[in-house]
Amino acid sequence: MLAADHIRKKLGTLPHKPGIYLMRDRFGTVIYVGKARDLRKRVSQYFQPSRRLGWDLKFKALTDAIHDFDFHVVRSEPEALLLEGKLIKEFHPRYNVSFRDDKRFLLLKVNLNDPIPRFTLTRLKQDDGARYFGPFPNSSALRSTLALVRRQYHLRGCRPLTPTDRDYKHCLYAHLKYCTAPCIGNVGREEYLEQVTAACDFLAGQCAELQAQLEGEMKKAAAAREYERAAQLRDLLADLRHTTKKVGRFERVPYSLPLAIDPEKDLAELAQALGLPAPPHRIEGFDISNISGTFKVASLVSFRNGRPDRANYRRFKIKTVEGQDDFASVAEVVRRRYTRLLDESKVQSLKSKVPEAHSALRTPPCAFPDLILIDGGKGQLGAACAELEKLGLGHIPALGLAKEFEEIYRPGQKEPLRLSHESGALKLLQRVRDESHRFANTYNAQLRLRRISESLLDEFPNLGERRKAALLRKFGSVQRLRLATVEQLAAVPGFSGKAAAELKAFLQARQ
Repeated sequence: MLAADHIRKKLGTLPHKPGIYLMRDRFGTVIYVGKARDLRKRVSQYFQPSRRLGWDLKFKALTDAIHDFDFHVVRSEPEALLLEGKLIKEFHPRYNVSFRDDKRFLLLKVNLNDPIPRFTLTRLKQDDGARYFGPFPNSSALRSTLALVRRQYHLRGCRPLTPTDRDYKHCLYAHLKYCTAPCIGNVGREEYLEQVTAACDFLAGQCAELQAQLEGEMKKAAAAREYERAAQLRDLLADLRHTTKKVGRFERVPYSLPLAIDPEKDLAELAQALGLPAPPHRIEGFDISNISGTFKVASLVSFRNGRPDRANYRRFKIKTVEGQDDFASVAEVVRRRYTRLLDESKVQSLKSKVPEAHSALRTPPCAFPDLILIDGGKGQLGAACAELEKLGLGHIPALGLAKEFEEIYRPGQKEPLRLSHESGALKLLQRVRDESHRFANTYNAQLRLRRISESLLDEFPNLGERRKAALLRKFGSVQRLRLATVEQLAAVPGFSGKAAAELKAFLQARQ
């Protein structure tokens, strides 16, 4: 495939640095995400006709579909690997295979509130009061470093949440003198907690002293011609440096990564297509998600200057609608959203009259959108516009975007507007619609998973919402509740010793 002129120009701007790249088709859809140690060398390979004979059929299909690409520079190859996995999970490109499942990078976890804290490996970060380190792209280096940390700080590596004398009899860590054996009272909890805290400081980056120690031992072993020992120390030192090296964490897609080829051009094209007086710099999109009328939720996403403005995303539980009624659900969420904005604008209007001497009390005015996009057709749009008229906000332009034929519905227009699939205006609306759909579905899935985990607790008699929330906040899941002791359950606010014992017996009976 011969590269188009705009691709050739962009190839010339690529740096010789590590990073990730996103290949897009002519509709602007991400079809492949890759990482590179050298962005210019790697991406240029896609557009070299001399290599075409060596390509397989899948790679030929990919290169033929490429219409444009985006890239993002990172500091190191491990960061590129982390960001690549994050983007593949977010965009689901059809030419990627890796990272399509729910597998995540390893994290290191320790809960200092446990009776005898221990370091464990996990792939899911929860809001359970524990400390987490990572994610770590190289799992083998992490496991090697964890073994070193346990030996260096004399920490336990056994599995029981609260080990006892019986566990100690079969504990390899204690017999090898790796662990100080707090399970039999060899050291007190406070003393053992100091060991764990020191290990946490080490994992947080305070590791120069241990690295220097290992390097010194490696040189001594080499000088004494103990080459096998020196090689082991060399590999251990490399794993340690690899694990403790600081990398950027990508909880969200970096804002500097373009999600459109030219957002400003798309906004101008959208304004022209809709007859707006100016490009809509702030767009709010709504979507409804439910499964057969259950777990009804709505999402609100905000785009500013053509890019996601995640700080202003909102999500709603539908409160007043019975059964599966998307029209009524759209009406409720639009009414709630803009009623609140109107109330906030009145408060801020009063604050703006505060004397100059108290100007610190002033807040910036509420920002109403320049355009509202509803995921749906004429019915959903009509329900939204009716609510806007009641609130006196009928002047705000609103649209409906139907999925099947990508038709744009406008108030007062019988026929929908159809834009070319090459149109940047349509691609922008699709990005807003797809993001609102993703955000709504994610919230719906979270509620369903939470309901599944809470359903067993619902069977326990006389357990109110407040005490149930306290249990889940403390232990994170029903599985961890099963592992808790009666004393740990009794430490939760609202639980007496009797109630804790009854709950423990209840959970054991339903394993």
